[in-house]
Amino acid sequence: MVDLAHPLLAIEIDGEACGSIALRPGRGERAHVAELGYWLGRRYWGQGRMTRIVATYLDWAIPALGLLRIETSVLDSNPASARVLEKNGFVREGIRRGALRKHGRLHDLHLFGRIQAP
Repeated sequence: MVDLAHPLLAIEIDGEACGSIALRPGRGERAHVAELGYWLGRRYWGQGRMTRIVATYLDWAIPALGLLRIETSVLDSNPASARVLEKNGFVREGIRRGALRKHGRLHDLHLFGRIQAP
């Protein structure tokens, strides 16, 4: 059973837990919006798996949660994740410059959004 207030799913491939995908739904005036997050173990990169996982997850989650907008951000150093989003209908909406410090270095976050027709 999935807790719809916090829809977090483990990603399992060949019996091995290797990632996760989740939405963080908004509240009040932003109840129609959710933030998407995901990760996948390096061993499974470059195989098109995450593109299919995101598509399947959103096909289930959007109607289940009554969402109209999904948003997320991607590190400037992760163009593969940006491609996953673009293949799933997300549009690049902007950049938050120097928004994240990782390994002692500032990184930009590329903002993506997807609007679902009501």
